[in-house]
Amino acid sequence: MAIEVHERASVTSAKPTLPKVIVTIPAYNEAETIADVIREVPRHIDGVGAVEVLVLDDGSSDATVTIAVGAGADYVLSHGQNKGLAASFRDLLREALHRGADIIVNTDADNHYDQSRIGDLLRPILENRADIAIGSRDVTDLPMRFANKWGNLAGSYLVRTLAGLPAGMDVSTGFRAYSRDAALTLNVISNHTYTHETLIAAVEAGLTIVDVPIPARHVERPSRLIRSIPSHVMRALRVILRSYTIYWPMRVFMGLAAILMIAGTVPMLRYLYLVVTQGPAGHLQSLIAGAVLLLVGFQVFVLSLLASAIAWNRKMLEEVLYRQRRRDYETHP
Repeated sequence: MAIEVHERASVTSAKPTLPKVIVTIPAYNEAETIADVIREVPRHIDGVGAVEVLVLDDGSSDATVTIAVGAGADYVLSHGQNKGLAASFRDLLREALHRGADIIVNTDADNHYDQSRIGDLLRPILENRADIAIGSRDVTDLPMRFANKWGNLAGSYLVRTLAGLPAGMDVSTGFRAYSRDAALTLNVISNHTYTHETLIAAVEAGLTIVDVPIPARHVERPSRLIRSIPSHVMRALRVILRSYTIYWPMRVFMGLAAILMIAGTVPMLRYLYLVVTQGPAGHLQSLIAGAVLLLVGFQVFVLSLLASAIAWNRKMLEEVLYRQRRRDYETHP
């Protein structure tokens, strides 16, 4: 739960006629760079009524909060302890909606992204061409560590393939813009990272995602999120596969059922062939193996129907949650 630390007195409660943009920044021990990020955020953008900055300090032990306040952040919130990126993102969405955001821009506190390009990132949403805008980096041109770069590229390829996203979209980037409706729709279940899950969920919910190529800066210091490359890769892979299974269970279980049934058909056909050509004696292994695989495949097929029914129930619950959120935030000034 976020605890408010600071709120600038200059922030008014009157909602402007033009859309209000809140730039959200999760920060964990980012005292060296947070001020540069905040100051680079453009406060005047064509077609936007107001731009505000909301920082969420995720249990920093350095002067992140003090520096963020001094650099001009409109709101600074704080977790009592480090909860991770996914929890910070959930809280930032909620707090930005609570403060009347019509569009939410998420960026990082390490100065990796070019905040001066926020206007470009917003354009597809302001023009009603998108619900979510992705500020895609050209990862191949970034001087990243080999494991980071190719892990990033592999993760992007996997998510794009599973979710049917356009080729070249940087699904791992944290530089994104969300319409109010998209922010009300999305639910983050992961405790590790939100980047892959939210895109899979957005595609399943029918939200329009637009890719906006925006070059990023190289960051020298090690990532606060990726403390161990193998651990991060395994956790990210689990998030991707679990998210895909949650949002498209029929595809996952029907695919598995098909594999098992095909695998079971092969020894059954072998058994029939041997029975015809050599007689029934001594070939029971193929019969048993085929029967077991076919039986398990049928059970997985039945499981796919059950998972599909559970998915329908999840969608109905998410619709109820969306309507409840919309009522709560539309009554806020």
